[in-house]
Amino acid sequence: MTILLRRYQAYLLSTRRRSVLTADVYVREMEMLEHFLAKHGKTPLDATGEDLLAYLVGRSQAGLRRTTMARIVASLHAFYRFCLNEKLRTDDPSIQIRTPRQDRNLPDVLDPDSVEHVLDSIDISTPNGLRDRALFELIYSCGLRISEAANLTFQQLYLEERLLRVLGKRRKERLVPFGREALYWITRYLSESRPLLEKHGKSEFVFLNQEGKGISRKGIWKRFSQIRVKSGVKAKVHTFRHSFATHLLAGGADLRTVQELLGHSDIATTQIYTHIDEASLGMYHREYFPRK
Repeated sequence: MTILLRRYQAYLLSTRRRSVLTADVYVREMEMLEHFLAKHGKTPLDATGEDLLAYLVGRSQAGLRRTTMARIVASLHAFYRFCLNEKLRTDDPSIQIRTPRQDRNLPDVLDPDSVEHVLDSIDISTPNGLRDRALFELIYSCGLRISEAANLTFQQLYLEERLLRVLGKRRKERLVPFGREALYWITRYLSESRPLLEKHGKSEFVFLNQEGKGISRKGIWKRFSQIRVKSGVKAKVHTFRHSFATHLLAGGADLRTVQELLGHSDIATTQIYTHIDEASLGMYHREYFPRK
């Protein structure tokens, strides 16, 4: 990484308060831009708007999705905003570049029976299995992101109150309740399984891996992939979060409450789940209404 990009990374983390994951993605995009410009004897500090457009055209021709292209454009805007703030440039060559219009795809959602089938397929006869059951019960019960589950500490867990204090994107904090089923499996995991996994003294993280360290995002994804194959249900870990929101709305929860529980800063992001519910209503109508 160049000195320029190290400064940019520090700016994203400290000034813009982006997550480590987002900062890494943005810096990686700028590394690719640096490589492209170097072929033409330029750097990001002397690139023109035409140079950026040529770069974007090349990326687009590689068959990238609109969401990926939108992320690349966002990274360009963020970088040149940094350059202006640091007085590395007096102009913004990305100012005329607009984010491509994105298709609003409905996220995948499981019905309650399918969620239960996935959870019931977990082998709880091993310490790892019991941890997995507690982990994924909690992810579904609270609509957690993978990173939120991986980084969960005991300071954020209130068993008696059945509450989590979740640190979401940009370290935005929210309180999320969880159900009795999740409480049952967490209690079993903490008493029966976690002591067998904790090998290097006390750890602040609730969910541990085989080495006794906090389980990683990659570790959660890997474990869920194995469970998914065994259950035969097509899903991702994030599908549990989508299902959590959809099932709440279907049960009568109002949109603002679901927004708070998910930690969305913009209610427009939460509104996608109302479209999912409308789609399911149409399906039920077609299936059960006698005058089809």
